[in-house]
This record gives sequence, C-alpha cells and structure tokens, in this order.
Amino acid sequence: MNMNCNPIAPILIFTLFLSTQACGGSSSAEGDTDMSSDTFSFLALGDSYTIGESVDSTQRWPVQLARHMSGAGILVEEPMIVARTGWTTDELVAGMEEAGITGTYDMVSLLIGVNNQYRGRDLEEYRVQYHDLLSQAIAFTGGDPERVLVLSIPDWGVMPFAEGRDRDQIAREIDAFNRIKREETDRAGAWFVDVTEISRDAASDPSLVASDGLHPSGDMYARWVAAVRDIAMRILHPSKG
Repeated sequence: MNMNCNPIAPILIFTLFLSTQACGGSSSAEGDTDMSSDTFSFLALGDSYTIGESVDSTQRWPVQLARHMSGAGILVEEPMIVARTGWTTDELVAGMEEAGITGTYDMVSLLIGVNNQYRGRDLEEYRVQYHDLLSQAIAFTGGDPERVLVLSIPDWGVMPFAEGRDRDQIAREIDAFNRIKREETDRAGAWFVDVTEISRDAASDPSLVASDGLHPSGDMYARWVAAVRDIAMRILHPSKG
C-alpha cells in the first residue's frame, strides 16, 4: 500500500530464479530425513505487502517462506513475484496480464485488498474482482484450489502513519473486506490464513514497523511466515505437513 501521491511509483517486480544449491553434507545414518529431490515453484500475487515495501528484498514474506521451506527440506525456487505498491484488485489483474504469466505453479499466494479499502472502494465490487483473481490463482496451479494460499488484509490503521485518523473505522473496514475474502476463499476451497490480528501487534511493538512508518518490517513478515508455513508444508509436501 502506498499512501504517497503516486501509488504506483515502485517498480514492478518479476523474479524467477532457480534454487539449485544442495544441502551441505549428506547423512549416512539410517533413519535421517533426506532432502527432497523435487524443487517446487511459487507464484506470489499482491501489492505492497507481497513486494515488501520498505524492507530488503530478502525480507519479503514470500522470500522468507521459500527460504524456510528449503531449510526444512522442501526445496522451493525463488518466488516469482507479481506485485506493486498501491495496487487494487483490478490493477493486479492488469499487472498479471502485463506480466504474461505462463505455465503452472506448485503454490500460488494471493494477498490483495488494502488499497481497495484505503481508496473507499465498494465491498461488492471487491467481492466480484477478488473472486475473479482467486479463480485465476487457482488456474495458475493447474486447477487445484488446495495449492492456493490466501492471506488476510493487514490492518494499517495501527501503524504510526495512521496517527490522527479514525483507527477504529479503519479496523472495521479492514474486517469487512476480510469477511468477503474469507467467504470467497472458503467457497473456492483454497487456504485462508489470518495475519490481520498479527499485524495489529505493531500497535505496541515498533520492531514490527518498517522505516516508513506504514508497512511491516522483516520481523513482522517473519511472524506471517510462522503462521503460513505449516499450510505451505501441506501444499508442497503433504507427508511433512
């Protein structure tokens, strides 16, 4: 989310690098867990929260998740990220078309909606556009909704940037958008993870706020990863979930 004059100033990021390094050392002891020989692909769709506005690229939550999964023995490629600060649902649709995404992915994440709320966009418009985005995310997995990981919209109203604004109203509106998001996600059969309550911890913990006073820090994103990692395990390696 970008609360500055130009909501689309940051550069659109499309990254896709193969993680080919093997684990250092091999175990000869019977019964030790071997690193999976499979390497999984990960497409992350969203806005500033997915691109990691105001944090180092290594601290973006999709990048942290891929690193965590690989460390746990499930090799995940560097995520392909299609996201831009300031994007609403319809702008993400346009960005996906511009990216020319091809093929299918082992896991797709979707986190979008905060800018719809910030701009005062209609809830039912959000439902329709989010439904279409979720359908496209499922298509990117080859049609398997259980390979789609949806994160709830964080509450930016707890951030220092929101000083002087009606924080309670922001929270109510965020919750309303998230109810729609959860309803549509559950209906489609995809995974839904609530990071909104985690985001509200930033109200009392400055270490969870990035330097711009608006976006999450790398430490906050690490908390999100802790919330989604078990589901990601189940998506990519059911026997480990």
